[in-house]
Amino acid sequence: MLRPGDWLSRKQEGTPLALLTAWDAISGAWVAEAGVDAVLVGDSLAMVALGHATTLPVTLDEMLHHCRAVGRGVASVLAEPAAQPLLILDLPFLSYQCSPDEAVAAAGRVLKESPAAAVKLEGAEPETLVVIDRLVRSGIPVMGHLGLTPQAVHQLGYRRQATDPVAQQRVLQQAESLQQAGCFALVIEHVPAELAARLQQQLVIPVIGIGAGASCDGQVLVTADLLGLTTRQPPFAKAQLNLRQQALPVLQQWVAAQRAPTTAAALPAPHCSTPGPPDH
Repeated sequence: MLRPGDWLSRKQEGTPLALLTAWDAISGAWVAEAGVDAVLVGDSLAMVALGHATTLPVTLDEMLHHCRAVGRGVASVLAEPAAQPLLILDLPFLSYQCSPDEAVAAAGRVLKESPAAAVKLEGAEPETLVVIDRLVRSGIPVMGHLGLTPQAVHQLGYRRQATDPVAQQRVLQQAESLQQAGCFALVIEHVPAELAARLQQQLVIPVIGIGAGASCDGQVLVTADLLGLTTRQPPFAKAQLNLRQQALPVLQQWVAAQRAPTTAAALPAPHCSTPGPPDH
């Protein structure tokens, strides 16, 4: 397992990191067998697996439930723990924003009740930085997340972030703050490629891009988007397959075959017995 403490050496070596999301045992087995460095059990599962319109409704209990399933899927194809990718779990909305004590309790549950060995938090507000510092000092590895932060959808929407110089300078400062607070890596989502490249050069910790260009220390994608399983694609995630389009006709053909009337010739002849005269 590539532990959070090993990520710095990967950046120094110039070896890119590859991360994918998973939400159940099947997707966990797929991405583990593909050879990823880390599996993100992201709160995107609220939309991918649970059918919500945003990531906001998913609870910590639900995230833990899915993380345990992902862990079982990973273990089914990579039985040796040392060979397994690092599991990182998104702390869901309002599990860490209310107070440092609640955040420690939530992140502690992740490490105690699931196979995840790190958590990811969104944003770099002063309150969030206090939480991250507390988590790191408690021995809980933390990954940061800037740019498009889905838990702030009602404030930011899903549009591209940091498109002007003022906003870009703010992201650069926030990233420095996250590094100083102790994050072992930073996810930067849906921002201009030149900003991600500046972050990659400026920070000591690895910068993991998603819709942020190629000049990062690694990339992460939602696996359902990569495989074309979702009904709508994010503008920055091109599907490499279209499994939904491929699967739907197969399912429709099977349903139609079950409903097709069976011809009389294919039916066995009915067995008729003529009753004999009654016994007297």
